[in-house]
Amino acid sequence: MTLDALRLEVPDILEENSTPLASVPTLLAQARQLPQDSALQQVLAHLFRLNRSALTLLERQRVLQSFSEEFRHYTLAAQDRDMPSGTFVKLCNELACGFKRLLLQILQGHQPSRPHLAWCLYMAQHFLAQTQLRHYQLYQEPNPGLWRDSHLLYWIGEHQHCLDEPVAAAFRPTPANTLRGLYQQMLLLALSNPFHLSEGECPLLFGALAPVAGLARLLPWDEDDENGSPTVDLTESQPCLPLDQQPDGANSYLRRFELGALLIALHEPSPLRSESEHELLERVRQHWLGRQQRRHPRTEQAGNCQLVVGLSSIHADLLAKHPGRSGAQMLDASPGGARLLCNSDLTSQLPVGQLVLVQTQSTPVLALVRWRYQNTEGLHLGVRYLKGLPRPVWLRRAPSAQTHPGVLQSTPEPGNGWHHGLWLPGKQFVEGENLWLQLASVHNQAIVPLPAPNLFTSLVARYPLQLA
Repeated sequence: MTLDALRLEVPDILEENSTPLASVPTLLAQARQLPQDSALQQVLAHLFRLNRSALTLLERQRVLQSFSEEFRHYTLAAQDRDMPSGTFVKLCNELACGFKRLLLQILQGHQPSRPHLAWCLYMAQHFLAQTQLRHYQLYQEPNPGLWRDSHLLYWIGEHQHCLDEPVAAAFRPTPANTLRGLYQQMLLLALSNPFHLSEGECPLLFGALAPVAGLARLLPWDEDDENGSPTVDLTESQPCLPLDQQPDGANSYLRRFELGALLIALHEPSPLRSESEHELLERVRQHWLGRQQRRHPRTEQAGNCQLVVGLSSIHADLLAKHPGRSGAQMLDASPGGARLLCNSDLTSQLPVGQLVLVQTQSTPVLALVRWRYQNTEGLHLGVRYLKGLPRPVWLRRAPSAQTHPGVLQSTPEPGNGWHHGLWLPGKQFVEGENLWLQLASVHNQAIVPLPAPNLFTSLVARYPLQLA
């Protein structure tokens, strides 16, 4: 299935605008004079008609900004109530519909500016988040379409490079200030067993998640990853797949929800976090990774190790050229990976997705940086171990052409030889390309047709190889 903005659920255009736009401010002002429930019904009725009317992009944007202000007004007025009314939930959903319609108009027009597109994506996602939150407050399951559209908005933001564009939005309870943070705020709320929360705790939790939700990361899917993090299928009508469900969607739409940096941040002193928020976060975090929080048991460990950072440096280190190693402290470890504490000076060298070689007293191990978090102690890294013996190789596009460094990761399979994975710099080679491969201790060059990568990050890619 190909994700497409046209799959967003929006109401059909049924009529020319039956509500004169010039009268909208007066109608909204008149509604404010009514009792709360009657006022909400009036506002909802006006928005319902306008969402199904043919408006220009600018007209629709101005209308939605006016109704967003009304939403803020009625949110403040409703704060004394423990439970939202059904009309208020419908208003949240109708506002989401309006911003999704506006987004389609933006995407179908001329090339939009990134801030404008980011704002519209954010507002659509915000009102979907409000709809989700108000359903949970009423202990009701949100409509499955909410998750389909939320995943799709995230996917559009990912491809339009809008995920981390800051948006100023003064709503209550406080949302995260980027599309990435807001979407992950929704995922975390859904993973927090919301139907077991007491009355009033859902909006409290939503606000408490706002400053930290953006620290989590949705990573590309890799079936060999045994971390046990939640799996998100961007084509499904649910927040995350159940732990016992095997993903069957296309890998390009699957993501691992990596929570490592977020879990550390929860233990950081936060003067703006109330005691009740702290207690609530501590209570729900156990649900985020399910009952099997780690597939491998974690062992607290205090020991030193050394890191070789980046594919070129690893290639040189394996050739005993030792280009330079960085000291690190191992805080805990498991067969699947480790948590390290490094010097903050390494921050620019160790983004998520970086390939590193972890040197301890035992055999060096290849690893990928899964998450990172920086505080006064230094740079915390979560690394995922990559099984197999790393060996340096050279690649050429022709027998006498320029050499490119690579790392061959070889894992024995009992009775069936070896599995090989070839690590190369990201986006430098393409599927189907024929490369000349040479091992460090071998004079011969083997011709290797490059298959599709089975693991990739923004920096490196791994290609499965069949070698004689």
